[in-house]
Amino acid sequence: MEECISVFDMLKIGVGPSSSHTLGPWRAAERFLGELRANTIFETIHHIKVDLYGSLSLTGKGHATDLAIMLGLSGQDPECIPVQNIAEIIAEIKAKKILYLGNEKNIPFSLENDIIFNKNFLPFHANGLKFTAYLVDNTEYSSTYYSIGGGFVVVEERVNAKKKLQIKCAFPFPIQNAEELLNYTEVHNKSISDIVYENEKSMRPDAEIHSELMRIWNTMLECMYIGCHSEGILPGGLNVRRRAFDMHQHLIGLAHYNSPQTWLEQIRLTEVKFRQILKWVSCFALAVNEVNAALGRVVTAPTNGSAGVIPAVLMYYLVIENHNAGEKEIKQFLMVAGEIGSIFKKGSTISAAMGGCQAEIGVSSSMAAAALCELMGGTPAQVLMAAEIAMEHHLGLTCDPIGGLVQIPCIERNTMGALKAINAAELALETDPKNAKVPLDKVVDTMWQTAKDMNNKYKETSEGGLAVAVNMADC
Repeated sequence: MEECISVFDMLKIGVGPSSSHTLGPWRAAERFLGELRANTIFETIHHIKVDLYGSLSLTGKGHATDLAIMLGLSGQDPECIPVQNIAEIIAEIKAKKILYLGNEKNIPFSLENDIIFNKNFLPFHANGLKFTAYLVDNTEYSSTYYSIGGGFVVVEERVNAKKKLQIKCAFPFPIQNAEELLNYTEVHNKSISDIVYENEKSMRPDAEIHSELMRIWNTMLECMYIGCHSEGILPGGLNVRRRAFDMHQHLIGLAHYNSPQTWLEQIRLTEVKFRQILKWVSCFALAVNEVNAALGRVVTAPTNGSAGVIPAVLMYYLVIENHNAGEKEIKQFLMVAGEIGSIFKKGSTISAAMGGCQAEIGVSSSMAAAALCELMGGTPAQVLMAAEIAMEHHLGLTCDPIGGLVQIPCIERNTMGALKAINAAELALETDPKNAKVPLDKVVDTMWQTAKDMNNKYKETSEGGLAVAVNMADC
């Protein structure tokens, strides 16, 4: 049997600014707490230290890795925590030097001394972190985790998991690559979203699939809404001014609305000339990633750094292309996007620390292009072509965030990924797939080879590119 990845694995609700550097370490801290409880040693812990390695160390402070670890160890859930409470929780830990471990017991904790930034890389993955618990009997218990992108966390024992077929599932249509997916659609005369839906139904009831997909979309919509109505300077020291607010004000005019949904309805009434469409799509993407940069709640799609592409393209479809679209189209879009993302995860990577930004913006653009293409009437072959086109024109994209912050060039880059996705979908719709020269699987393979060939300083280390060409002081 093959590795099975759900749509809900690819689209996760969490807190910004990074899926690999924030959400992943947060989840790792939660897993460590689970281990401590499972081994019945939680009550005997008097101290915890955390070692960060590689990219987590080099850009961890800019990505709030240390804050995420403290929140995770405190027993906070990234899906549920009121984001307005984060600053207060962190400030209290810093001031009192006490951490409320697992929301159950106080232990001494110093941010300066108990989270250690080691610049060396562990062999298994660029994003490694080790938790060590010190017990009252003077023994220690430690675990090492790897945040492999998109909020996924693994341990080193899984290095040969695929070869050993440890990851198994009962999907009626197990999919490892695009060729297999296309074959299923042809043999069973189904769309890609139909195939994905059948797989999801093997894991959870229809009602849960519906409610979870709509919860994901409503989180995306709320994120765009918040971003378009928030002004000021983003945290982190770069003094980046939010732009979605001003852009939105110019576009929306004097429209009246009182919720994200009524806001969507009002946008449908605005002018839709080419320049306005460009601005709206850019505005949606900017809004999401400005919220992400401010430790707001976003949907990892497939990562936090690329969280703006998919909602921007889906919003484009809803407010520009099809005013009659609703829940059916939203669910269809998200299912196709999730499946394309899973193909990249299985065949390449969605971690910028492993593959540069082609693994984040490139994959999100590919996911969005495919999903839009199906909604616009594309055949399964055209849908996969749209995904291929989008990624083909992101190959080699580096990850070189200034100051290790998910701001420059990350926020603007989401607008480019969204617009490329729309362009890729349109090109695919106007092309006979029989004439395609490059199948999606070849691009997935090429992306992985490019990732392996890429210099490490362009893989989310802030040791090359814009990250060294532009200093914090220059900003």
